[in-house]
Amino acid sequence: MSSTNCRFYENKYPEVDEVVMVNVQEIAEMGAYVKLLEYDNIEGMVLLSELSRRRIRSIQKLIRVGKNEVAVVLRVDKEKGYIDLSKRRVSAEDIVKCDERYNKSKAVHSILRHCAEKFNASLENLYETVCWPLSRKYGHAYDAFKLSITDPTIFDGLEAPSAGILEELKLYISRRLTPQAINIRADVDLQCFTYEGIDAIKTALKAAESVSTEQMQVKAKLVAAPLYFLTVQSLDKNQGIALLESAIEKITESIEASGGLCKVSMAPKAVTATEDAELERMLESKEADDRLDSDEEENE
Repeated sequence: MSSTNCRFYENKYPEVDEVVMVNVQEIAEMGAYVKLLEYDNIEGMVLLSELSRRRIRSIQKLIRVGKNEVAVVLRVDKEKGYIDLSKRRVSAEDIVKCDERYNKSKAVHSILRHCAEKFNASLENLYETVCWPLSRKYGHAYDAFKLSITDPTIFDGLEAPSAGILEELKLYISRRLTPQAINIRADVDLQCFTYEGIDAIKTALKAAESVSTEQMQVKAKLVAAPLYFLTVQSLDKNQGIALLESAIEKITESIEASGGLCKVSMAPKAVTATEDAELERMLESKEADDRLDSDEEENE
């Protein structure tokens, strides 16, 4: 059987002052028994005096069985396996950093475990031959895995258990960690009642599309006059929103120069699959109406 359990990091025990993610197992008179999730669930204890800076009225309000908590290591007795931890000495910054590292480590663990189970291999051996060498070189194996999607040479020199495992690892990393494009959309009302009205609107929409980059293409389409929508797909939500904001500025500048008006009915935002589907239905309905109108004109 393949091993599915292993510590996330090369050190068997955490270092003193290291911030770790723990899961609360039991609450006792002396404090809370926890397991260290990143160190193969070895046991530790958060002493009662280390739970809070404030006076403790109810321990259950401070810490709950089954909940994950961030704690800092106070003492490690490697011979006896005792680990004392503190919750009250953890800062807000510590929590953010620990959360980020733990989520990265979980993703790496899931990828390695998939390969170990598929090839009936030792998970710890995968950590030793692939994960920990990459962590030493890149700071965290997750960052190396992300880089490997565009630079497979990152794996050169590693002595993976087999070529098959390494190929599966590369394939699974690409499937799991390749970033997905986010759909960003904005809705605008465009009106121009001057002689060049229709042409002015077309020019304004072209101005919006002109802000497109090689990575992000802005598209402008009619929903139902005077409502138009702008869309862009972006790997970075903030960049996509900023690009559509720039597109709206171009539209406003162009349409106002022709005596028209641009009103933003929905500011740029990331849209859900449901909102995308709703827009698609609106467009399909409009196309059906246009075909019906066209057929009626031909019959007349």
